[in-house]
Amino acid sequence: MINIERLKEIRNDKDYTQKDIANYLNISQVQYSRYETGIRIIPIDLLAKLANLYQVSIDYLLGLTDIRNPYPQSKIYNKTTIKS
Repeated sequence: MINIERLKEIRNDKDYTQKDIANYLNISQVQYSRYETGIRIIPIDLLAKLANLYQVSIDYLLGLTDIRNPYPQSKIYNKTTIKS
């Protein structure tokens, strides 16, 4: 469950409006408002975009950590390098 207060707090810290964030996510302001108030769950792809915008980890947005810093970029392995 997302820490709704954290999501609103970080948006306000950056002086963004819900409309600004909705435009960034390419969704309506009403839809974003539903995410921020907890009426709807934010899809993971939008969480990733928000984490990138705010330069924080998804864990921070979810309230799983109080450390704002995003994790270091990791190497993404293609399917041919992963052995089952």
